[in-house]
Amino acid sequence: MNILIIDDEKNICITLKSILEDEKYGVKYQNTGTAGILAFEEYEPDLVLLDVKLPDINGIDVLSKIKKSSSNIPVIMISGNSSISDAVKAIKLGAFDFWEKPLSLPKVKITVKKALEFYSLSEQVRQIQEQYEKDWAMIGESPVMQELVSIINRVAPSNAKILIRGESGTGKELIARLIHARSNRVKLPFIKFNSAAIPRELVESELFGHERGAFTGAVRSKKGKLELADGGTLFLDEIGDMDLAAQAKILRVIQEGEFERVGSNHTHRIDVRIIAATNKNLETMVESDLFREDLFYRLNVVPVVSPPLRHRKEDIPLIVEHFSRITAAEMKIMPKKFSPATMEFLQKPDYPGNVRELKNLLERIYLLCDNDVVEPMDIENMMFTSSKKSCKEDLDFWNSTEAFADKKKEFETRYLSTQLRLNANNVSKTADALGMQQSNLSRKLHDLGIL
Repeated sequence: MNILIIDDEKNICITLKSILEDEKYGVKYQNTGTAGILAFEEYEPDLVLLDVKLPDINGIDVLSKIKKSSSNIPVIMISGNSSISDAVKAIKLGAFDFWEKPLSLPKVKITVKKALEFYSLSEQVRQIQEQYEKDWAMIGESPVMQELVSIINRVAPSNAKILIRGESGTGKELIARLIHARSNRVKLPFIKFNSAAIPRELVESELFGHERGAFTGAVRSKKGKLELADGGTLFLDEIGDMDLAAQAKILRVIQEGEFERVGSNHTHRIDVRIIAATNKNLETMVESDLFREDLFYRLNVVPVVSPPLRHRKEDIPLIVEHFSRITAAEMKIMPKKFSPATMEFLQKPDYPGNVRELKNLLERIYLLCDNDVVEPMDIENMMFTSSKKSCKEDLDFWNSTEAFADKKKEFETRYLSTQLRLNANNVSKTADALGMQQSNLSRKLHDLGIL
């Protein structure tokens, strides 16, 4: 760890340098503000000790320049006879602490250690945030993606309810996370709740929480997703699968900002932004009394559409490169290269599974293709769509006349087998993608002889 001292009193600089070097820190010092700023840019310290009174520039102005350049670097201000207003101004500008002369050497050691620990943690958080942004990056430069990003940037700072609509695998959760990341709630929780992934009888307990003894097995009180999201964002994924009873309670949360845990009469106040998503036609569900009309209009304040991959095929090369880098990093190997012919080949299918299907294809390529440069012939047999054989099979399937029960079984077998492959044979992920309960899907797969 390196420390820069900027103080016009050379004796103080020498004393501090000696003490801090004994603690195994690298230390340099300058006696003017101008020289200090230059040294800061060249030395790139992890901590700055800065005098308020300098012969050429006010130390507060130097602090301001440092913070504009590197906001995470901790700066400790030093003063012999500064006013309270200087201390307040320094803290407002981001100073870590404010020391008065004569300095307490034990305090110097303790505070410097705390400041450097703070900087280390700040850097870890920054790196985590950067990795988070990479993992949840919005990849694409097509017109529909530019329009989507523009909408996200406009609606993110507000507290408006948002309904994200789109096919499975188009990135609805990604859109919700980006809205949260660019909102005023970014430092508070983003909590996901998937109505389709939780048994119906447990939905209210998971969403609203429960008290001890509320039902068999409730051995202790538990906060629900709503409480965990307080102050932040609650993402209601697959909202179309939520039962009517839970819909009524969510409507109350939206209207009044309050709810009760299961088994409790105590009302909890909540401040949470709700973003919902679905791949279902909610208007049709409203007409069939399967979804509350009042909840639909409450959620659909800002409708956002997640475009299918077939409507933005020009983005496929960027998406391929993105997932290629991620997959290579996970496997700890060099990224593969894709020839122009391969990129063109990858842009031909319609990808009914959308980006999720393309991502799974990239993982298969890394697992099954040994070549460093991928050619079309290397991946032809890995594609599940758009082959001549599959087209002929589809025509034969729809044009043949058989008993409805037999045809239905064949359809379910082909469809569920394909969906299972698209989700790397993970039953839980497949159930989530299809909006089914895992137990129901497992039973269906077993009945059809797929598992």
